Amino acid sequence: MKKLVLSTLALLILTTVYAQKNMKSLHDFTMKTIDGKDLSLSAFKGKKVMVVNTASECGLTPQYKLLEELYVEYGGDEFVILGFPANNFGAQEPGTDTEIKTFCTKNYGVTFPMFSKISVKGADMHPLYKFLTSFEENGLVDAPVTWNFQKYLVDENGHVVDFVTPTESPVCDKVLDWLKK
Repeated sequence: MKKLVLSTLALLILTTVYAQKNMKSLHDFTMKTIDGKDLSLSAFKGKKVMVVNTASECGLTPQYKLLEELYVEYGGDEFVILGFPANNFGAQEPGTDTEIKTFCTKNYGVTFPMFSKISVKGADMHPLYKFLTSFEENGLVDAPVTWNFQKYLVDENGHVVDFVTPTESPVCDKVLDWLKK
């Protein structure tokens, strides 16, 4: 019986390791920056990454301030925040990329990388968000975006490890503990 349990456990571990090696990674995507340039997210290999969908006219928009503070304190060689404006919730991100960039810089001093506006849910959901939100693609969680400022935590190898709901602060204990590991 012990051999069967150990064999089953070993098979489960090997299957999980194999699945993780063959799963997509954040590093597989190339995205358009807010300035219209293509950027391979493989540029962030070796860094912890927080991916967040943003909106300029949302009650949660002041999170930009906390995101920027987090980026200033922890960003650099080991951590980066990637902001993806989206107009999926209450039409709260109606601006052009230029307008969004100006708003973020002027009102919150955002220096972390921002990207061109995309869809984070629905029939036109961007493939990046299909990866972030689907267990079948990320191998960890089904975590659909529920509102603006949902945060996905991605490890140094490009694998989703957790997510933070929109109403949770970007500087909550879950995020800070993850960054300090």
